[in-house]
Amino acid sequence: MTSPLFTAANGMQVQQLNMNVIANNLANVNTTGFKSSRPEFQDLLYQNMRPAGANATTSTEIPTGIQIGLGSRLAATIRQHSQGSAQNTAQELDLMIEGAGFFEIELPDGTTAYTRAGSFSVDSTGRIVTVDGDPLTPAITLPAEREEVIIGLDGTVSVRQTGSPTPTQVGTIQLVRFTNSPGLESIGHNLFRETETSGSPTRGTPNQDGYGRLAQGFLELSNVDIVTELVNMIVGQRAYEVNSKAIQAADEMLQTANNVKR
Repeated sequence: MTSPLFTAANGMQVQQLNMNVIANNLANVNTTGFKSSRPEFQDLLYQNMRPAGANATTSTEIPTGIQIGLGSRLAATIRQHSQGSAQNTAQELDLMIEGAGFFEIELPDGTTAYTRAGSFSVDSTGRIVTVDGDPLTPAITLPAEREEVIIGLDGTVSVRQTGSPTPTQVGTIQLVRFTNSPGLESIGHNLFRETETSGSPTRGTPNQDGYGRLAQGFLELSNVDIVTELVNMIVGQRAYEVNSKAIQAADEMLQTANNVKR
């Protein structure tokens, strides 16, 4: 009789995790380059009270068995790497990847991370860095006396210096791809880290061989669909309420059984 209590309580815990994922998506609706997550659920083990195919008589068998489910669990949160909308910023170091690929970033501890957020700036040495000051890889340094920075679709970075009408190329931005992008580990700060399931990064030139092209003066917005998240939130809330009602009903049934007098 206590099984419904634990099954319904398990359902409430699962819906709480579902709500956590939805809340995180909504909280990052304005985060540049953010990729939303989708929770994936699985049913748990079953109590096999009567196996299918058991003999009913010497000449017949039971076509269907009796299985009692024990609830569900959160199996995975799948990162959705669909393209986000474009925002025109008119800033020369704002970059958007149109298509596949990630920017490669060097972290302070020397390790490498990857991002879709292309809101770059320059530090005191002229290096192109993220908003946290982490440099782009391969490193590109812009001269101090510059009037204009031109970044092509293929990642070519050119600078027109003061008094010179002709731009000079100072570097090329590279992109990386992964066999399984949803397998990347999110480490915050708009950054991802390579894992065993993501595969090793493959570097290439933007706008070539399937890599996305760069759009200067644009940023990729979050790919969170607010309407979808709100609908999922309502569904999750109702599922939470129904599971709580199941606990209440099971408790009332137990109370009735306890009050039975012979």
